[in-house]
Amino acid sequence: MRHIGKPRLLIIGCGDVGQRLLPYLTRYFRVFALTPSPEKVAHLRLHGVIPIQGDLDQINSLWRLPHLAARIVHLAPPQSTGLEDRRTRNLLAILSQGSSFIRQLVYISTTGVYGDHGGAWVNECTVPTPGTARAKRRVSAETRLRAWGIAHQVGISILRVPGIYAHDRLPLERIRHRTPALQDSEDVFTNHIHADDLARIIFHALFKAKNQRLINVCDESDMKMGEYFDAVANTHGLPPVPRVTRVELLEQVEPMLASFMSESRRMRGDRIKELRVGLQYPTVNDYLAFTSKYLSNQRSD
Repeated sequence: MRHIGKPRLLIIGCGDVGQRLLPYLTRYFRVFALTPSPEKVAHLRLHGVIPIQGDLDQINSLWRLPHLAARIVHLAPPQSTGLEDRRTRNLLAILSQGSSFIRQLVYISTTGVYGDHGGAWVNECTVPTPGTARAKRRVSAETRLRAWGIAHQVGISILRVPGIYAHDRLPLERIRHRTPALQDSEDVFTNHIHADDLARIIFHALFKAKNQRLINVCDESDMKMGEYFDAVANTHGLPPVPRVTRVELLEQVEPMLASFMSESRRMRGDRIKELRVGLQYPTVNDYLAFTSKYLSNQRSD
């Protein structure tokens, strides 16, 4: 495949969502992907991508990145400790050496930056109040990126993403293991986006997102976490998970899992319309209805 004449794009963090994004990117760009794993090199090449070996935790390994591409998609999460995203700090320190070459950077953040709002509606004008170290690292990355973009005249777009789901990203193991959910009176609202819809939105953001723009990338679902588990269980012919009080939950699940059930908010993603992209699955229930029909056809065959 010839790439002559295609503009260059660098993708940082090529996991599940990045893999779903690649077919869109390779049509229009000569795509480079940073990977810390030698095992992924052949796989990336198979998908028409030029792998660049480097590790965001090791700044000296990133020396190839300056002047490499005019557009960047940053999907890599922060490291798992501390209150600052050191990986984004390292990335920007290197990119500063060739910032005049860079036109745009799209960063994939999380709606976790908003913290707990007791089930109230949240939009892009809501001030972040991160309640966990994980969310504070994301706020650190966002703040650093926006300041860097202004200082270096690089367009920065930040997409805040909620829980990502897909056929291989459903909580089926949790349901099968009978991990409890909160009783309805204490349950939290949860927000979602299908992985394929997210990939398409990222692609459209490269062409249509405004500079320094924050966009909540969520679907139109309005459901609590327990409702989500019950809907997934019902679609796959599994019994609903037990419901317990918050006190009982904290005695039965790991702290990390409990932390995801400690914040409640309902997201508005009105700015997605600015990107002029429709969702394949406007709600979780739309996806599950499609899945139910597919499973029914499989059984009848």
